[in-house]
Amino acid sequence: MRAPLGNFDNARPATESLELLPRPVADAVRARQDDIPAERIVFVDTDPAIADTAAFVEHYGQDMMDSSANCVVVAGKRGGESTLAACLVLSRTRVDVNGAVRRQLGARKASFAPMDTAVGETGMEYGGITPIGLPESWPLLVDSAVIDTEWVLIGSGRRRGKLIVPGKVFAGLPGAVVLEGLGV
Repeated sequence: MRAPLGNFDNARPATESLELLPRPVADAVRARQDDIPAERIVFVDTDPAIADTAAFVEHYGQDMMDSSANCVVVAGKRGGESTLAACLVLSRTRVDVNGAVRRQLGARKASFAPMDTAVGETGMEYGGITPIGLPESWPLLVDSAVIDTEWVLIGSGRRRGKLIVPGKVFAGLPGAVVLEGLGV
């Protein structure tokens, strides 16, 4: 199979790669029931040593910067209460944690969640966290530019491998809220 973007040696439907995905991601891929069939989610096998955006783009080409997105876990705090959420923005931008995230969560303070929290709560590897398979009770804040991108490369839940997904899928994920200006 040829991947819908990039130049990858090993691409196949994610439904044929479930054993390479962490349980929450594999379960979410299996359960896809909207207008985008699970078979349109593509798994590409990649080296975990180049999972971080800068190394990945250096290896696969600068054009990957415009079609890849990063998913980060944030914590919003207000009055002793903490709310975890995930944010998805194109890789060429950064998450507006102290503006858009803080306002959307109604938090007094927002910051990136500690690595142990992000990994423990998602069941995914740090550096591979993906919006597919996140806890359904979490808000998933998605920059509108991600939705407007035809195909988006995201983490697979592990540092090894990536998923390529139609951008419009992210608006329909559990807890998704599409925001203008989340990525700045």
